[in-house]
Amino acid sequence: MTPDEISAVSDWLCATLPGARPITRAEKFEGGQSNPTYRLIGEDMTYVLRRKPPGVLLKSAHAVDREFRVQKALAATDVPVARMHVLCEDDGILGAAFYIMEEIAGRSFDDPRLPELALADRGVVMDQMNRVLAAIHDVDLEKTGLADYGPGGNYYQRQLDRWAQQYQATLTEDLPDMTALIGWLDAHLPEDDGQRTLVHGDYRLDNLLFAPDGTECRAVLDWELSTIGHPYADLASVIMQWQMPPGREGRGLDGVDRTANGLWSDARFIDTYCRRRGLKHIENFNFYLAFCYFRMGAILQGVKKRALDGNASDPARALRLGAHVPAFARQGLAAAKGCE
Repeated sequence: MTPDEISAVSDWLCATLPGARPITRAEKFEGGQSNPTYRLIGEDMTYVLRRKPPGVLLKSAHAVDREFRVQKALAATDVPVARMHVLCEDDGILGAAFYIMEEIAGRSFDDPRLPELALADRGVVMDQMNRVLAAIHDVDLEKTGLADYGPGGNYYQRQLDRWAQQYQATLTEDLPDMTALIGWLDAHLPEDDGQRTLVHGDYRLDNLLFAPDGTECRAVLDWELSTIGHPYADLASVIMQWQMPPGREGRGLDGVDRTANGLWSDARFIDTYCRRRGLKHIENFNFYLAFCYFRMGAILQGVKKRALDGNASDPARALRLGAHVPAFARQGLAAAKGCE
């Protein structure tokens, strides 16, 4: 943020939020590829600002107003979230909509192998991840005022249509595997089973904030893709991430000896989730897995396009992530074959 932007935000915040102190500087959080996020630093006080990125954006993308709404609604639930302060929808302040929330002291983990933790703590972190996911899906939509947070109808049809359209809008090269995966998903959509819950949309370990010196989950971050939908998409996204290669880019557990490293198996995570939510079994889980590979591929295609257009939050990393789109398409097709 430029000095003029910092000054404009500071003036607006002090005029809008009772007790707010002037902002003197801002530090950008690294790593995010969607809505740029900053630590705002003032006298004896810090905040976190999350804004829409600059440039031409896809319709319905980067909806910071929805992020603000859902986290504010979850304040009194079992889902840990940061406290929302104020939302600004006046583009004249910063050039785009933004919101300001509290900064929570905590740590995040990029690597699901959790090498920085003791062996006994790794399973506890996975259990926290499981507990919070179940809590998201058990949120009372009526009591929280979120019953209208997403449209009705078949969630997977709606999501497939949306992301296929956005994928086509950001296409930079022909990927036959992605075309085939979209066709397979369209032909194998499950019947609507009536489950309608809050879904995070991008639930993974690095979107959770844990206690600075413990294993308690303190906050779920990055609610941009949240809506009302089907809970198995969130669950499958966790399993999908773990099936990726280990390391900074893949952030997965493929080939890792999980037992020796104190980590949960996919089956244990799914079974524990089912017990927490009173479910007996999840049929055709590979459909949900294939869907998550498709959606992540479509998201990363958009990240790549923003990098090429000069609008990415971290252009170099965005290009590296975008290079994985063909792999997500291939693995989505592999998951699809497991349903047949």
